[in-house]
Amino acid sequence: MKIIEIKVMRGANYWSGNRKKLIVMKLDIGEWEQRPTNTIGGFGEVLEQLLPFLKSRKCSEGIENSFLERVKTGILVGHVVEQVALELQSLAGMECGFGQTLSTNVKGIYHVVFSYGTERAGKYAAKAAVDLVENLLIGLEYNVDVAVQELQLLHNREKLGPSTFAIVKEAESRNIPYTRLNDDSLLMLGQGCNQKIIRASVASTTSSIAVDMACDKDATRNLLSQSYIPVPKGMLIDNITELEEVVKKIGFSLVTKPVNGNHGRGITTQITTLEEAQKGFYDAQKISGNVIVERFIPGNDYRFLVINYKLAAVAKRTPALVLGNGIATIEELITETNSDPNRGEGHLKALTKIKIDVATQAILAAKGLRLDSVLSIGEILFLKDTANLSSGGTATDITDLVHPQNVFMAERIARLMNLDICGIDIMAENVAIPITEKNGAVIEVNAGPGLRMHLSPTKGMARNVAEPLVNMLFPNNANGRIPVVAVSGTNGKTTVTRLIAHLAQAAGHHTGYTTTDGIYIDGNAIRLGDCSGPGGSATVLRDPLVDFAVLECARGGILRAGLGFDKCNISVVTNVTEDHLGLNDIDTIDQLARVKAVVAQSTFDNGTAILNGDDDLVYQMKNTLTCTIALFSMDANNERIKKHCSDGGLAAFIEDNYFVISKGESKIKIAAVDQVPLTFSGTCEFMIKNVLPALLAASISNFPIETIKAALNSFIPSPALTPGRMNVFEFKNFRLMIDYVHNTDGYIQMQKFMERVEATKKTGIISATGDRRVEDIKKIGRYSAQMFDEIIIRHGDNRGRTTEELSTMLSDGIREIDSNIKISIISNEIESVQYAIDHAQSGEFIFVCVDDIQNTLAYVQQQIEKENATVNLVPQS
Repeated sequence: MKIIEIKVMRGANYWSGNRKKLIVMKLDIGEWEQRPTNTIGGFGEVLEQLLPFLKSRKCSEGIENSFLERVKTGILVGHVVEQVALELQSLAGMECGFGQTLSTNVKGIYHVVFSYGTERAGKYAAKAAVDLVENLLIGLEYNVDVAVQELQLLHNREKLGPSTFAIVKEAESRNIPYTRLNDDSLLMLGQGCNQKIIRASVASTTSSIAVDMACDKDATRNLLSQSYIPVPKGMLIDNITELEEVVKKIGFSLVTKPVNGNHGRGITTQITTLEEAQKGFYDAQKISGNVIVERFIPGNDYRFLVINYKLAAVAKRTPALVLGNGIATIEELITETNSDPNRGEGHLKALTKIKIDVATQAILAAKGLRLDSVLSIGEILFLKDTANLSSGGTATDITDLVHPQNVFMAERIARLMNLDICGIDIMAENVAIPITEKNGAVIEVNAGPGLRMHLSPTKGMARNVAEPLVNMLFPNNANGRIPVVAVSGTNGKTTVTRLIAHLAQAAGHHTGYTTTDGIYIDGNAIRLGDCSGPGGSATVLRDPLVDFAVLECARGGILRAGLGFDKCNISVVTNVTEDHLGLNDIDTIDQLARVKAVVAQSTFDNGTAILNGDDDLVYQMKNTLTCTIALFSMDANNERIKKHCSDGGLAAFIEDNYFVISKGESKIKIAAVDQVPLTFSGTCEFMIKNVLPALLAASISNFPIETIKAALNSFIPSPALTPGRMNVFEFKNFRLMIDYVHNTDGYIQMQKFMERVEATKKTGIISATGDRRVEDIKKIGRYSAQMFDEIIIRHGDNRGRTTEELSTMLSDGIREIDSNIKISIISNEIESVQYAIDHAQSGEFIFVCVDDIQNTLAYVQQQIEKENATVNLVPQS
């Protein structure tokens, strides 16, 4: 077997509209195409022995028989790879249930599609599944444990920690989108101008000054002391010579800790001798130069979590410990404790494994114990000086037992510190009674407190502390979203995207949009080039200025990785015509329609999909949608439009040479078709079509009618507003138009326009993309021969074909229509334009099919300026 490619889907995609996280592996199963599993002796039995839990897996949705039963009755090995990839992830602790294996148009090659837990683990699972099945097919052994361990390692490196995961799940329950901004815990919740950034439990709303203050434990202690909050008596020192004097002033027992430490690092407690104090000082200095020496406060360790200045939860923390049984050694007891499935490395699970470190060894030595010592039955041995969960401690929820006065104190501390999310560590015998200087003290205040002790306490009630945190960031049930319009189709989508964005800006929005030309924020290009994939969408939605997004969604990006967003408010599908067929295993126009339909299917149920009522494939998409439908048509008498409006639906159409928006029986005339600049005085049919869905998007977005009318008039086809889309340049004696037409339907539409162009001669500079079918390339030649008196063939993105091959195919198509037409071949785009300019006759119209839009536009503009400069140099008579 051979893996041809592995793609990772991260959003709505061709394979599944509601499953965003999918691995799509293109797999050549080779000779095994001829040998289903029931013809491979012992395969099912060995597979069951290796992965016994496959017995409980269903083969696929709607099929009752288990997967292993199907293996024994006979399936192809591609389907086995799919189920093995899912099972390996399951064994590694990831819940992944969806899978399907689909044939391509090439015999023996399949798309193996399955859900993944994390991306790197999913890609590894694909490769491991192929390796496992191949080994079994040829009678070799396979070590499943090694694969599972690697999957666990990859998954643990990439997955979100408990605190961040809880925040994400709470956001998802509120329909708040999230974006991971790095490989760690930095997240963006919401979109555009409504976004909030959060890392662990530090939010973009959190004061940086407050965080710095919390990191400085001495400054925190002084601030709280001045506000009559009980804190331990203590001093800050940076030199061992000061220690003895401080010890005399404070008295034993003591605590030494770094001024800016965390997770209990460098802290020594219950110091009762000067020698212990000196060691504690040096341990603290390993973390920071300045060391706090303060009075040890006996009692229990409590963590108060305050969010948005309200108490959210309180946990009693207990240091890592073991309980003797009179038989096992201390080391054996630690091993047994660490075997708890709830314990993991670092912050990956609810509890952390206990490590035998220097602090543990010091505790044992002080008690005259060793790791091989045996504790008596019921004897408790604390293994750490601090109760941090990160060092193996446990937590008990006691939120409901806290005295109201202590609640008030905790909330007051948060306000004094100006920390909207904080963890307050308090030592006290009992928080059910008011804390005073005599019975407790605030030890420290933490910015970015861990949430897992409250989310999953060892004992007591679990508290969903992510809820008040998300409520703080998005009050009043806000979902943090901005309006998103997604545009797809074969042709016209770039112009429609630009026009909708123009209308939104006219309505007062800070608009971000993506096209095949680039990414634009408030009309400013921040990146040029084809940005119609998920990366471009993510860039716009990440921008804090944007409050309205219009995203062009091309076929390639959808097939490569899915959409770059989860849902849109408005979707537009302009049309579906034959283009890119034979690429990415999309071989029929029906399959292409399914790709475009992904955009429409991403529309919110309370959103609107704008569909072309004149296009059968687009119109049929409504049958797969659960959102509101709006239709557009070039014909007011289109029966689909008439029925849709009679049912109270929204539509846009042409009636009596006017753009009309109709809601039910109510109609609003927007503008005369020939008065809208984009229509070229009503002569350009495909531009007229592009206006219609944009009008609907504006109407659905509640833009004022007068604003829409004014914006239509100001949207003038030009290099500034519609680069590469029918940009006409007026030279002294001839005209030249640049357009990005690149497929057969585009040439058909351009032919309709050229028929209405008056010129003494029509010259076309044409090109074809090399990855198109031979017939499609020839069609471009045929249509060109019907439009132009002279043709110049240039070359751009050959994509696998030679310039000679492309020239021959285009020429063959041209000659089928007109064997006498003049054909020149000038490969370079700029050189072909210059040739046409140099040989232009008076009254000629030159059409340029462009690839390098910005460069060619700039060059033609230079030629205009050069001509004007020459004219100005002519002496006046």
